[in-house]
Amino acid sequence: MRIGIDYTAAVRQGAGIGRYTRELVKALAELDQGHDYVLFAAAGGQRPADAGWPPNFQMRWVPLSDRALAILWHRLRLPLWVELVTGPVDIFHSPDFVLPPVRRARTMVTVHDLSFIRYPQCADANLRAYLNKVVPRSVHRADLVLADSQSTKDDLVELLGVKPARIEVIYPGVEERFHPIEDQALLEEVRKQYNLPARFILGLGTLQPRKNFTRLIEAFADLRFAICTWSSPEGKAGSTRRSSPPSSS
Repeated sequence: MRIGIDYTAAVRQGAGIGRYTRELVKALAELDQGHDYVLFAAAGGQRPADAGWPPNFQMRWVPLSDRALAILWHRLRLPLWVELVTGPVDIFHSPDFVLPPVRRARTMVTVHDLSFIRYPQCADANLRAYLNKVVPRSVHRADLVLADSQSTKDDLVELLGVKPARIEVIYPGVEERFHPIEDQALLEEVRKQYNLPARFILGLGTLQPRKNFTRLIEAFADLRFAICTWSSPEGKAGSTRRSSPPSSS
């Protein structure tokens, strides 16, 4: 079987879906030597680096940016089949919400969330307009829709009218290096390197409104206030509730 995968996010994005795509392809390269894979990328001026894939993996790329290709495919609706670049494939998988024009292959598209519909105030206006246009079209064209969670599947059914039988929930994996660190010397070295206190809250994510770092900061302020109040002699007998965050001073 010959399988095409849109590798664009892996080339163009450092985190999020870029990491998801890189790790997906890395795992497939380690596990599957029985099928042929063609990785497609709209890499713009970047030539994707050779990642040392096995012989059954090939990279095919075009010197257009993902934005330019999106205009050709989804605004102008030009029938530039992805197979013109990948060659014939049996299955084509897009791990980033949107399917390109596909001529004959069976198709899969991964939808990570529908926050741009569920919480439109938390999405960039231009990106929201684009996704509102192309994601519904993509999920209804796809033979199979992959969802990161049951919540995303429920949203696909409720908000976009996708039939439940066409959706498969596949939870993203966790790379082996993400695990609790027990080496106290290493932990102390990292604390000193970044001037960290013994206890802290770490928030990971891009700086986008939907990541809700404002709420995380407010929760941290509430927790800090509660701990300080409870640890004081006056606070142990009184309430730890307050109506506003403490001042930065």
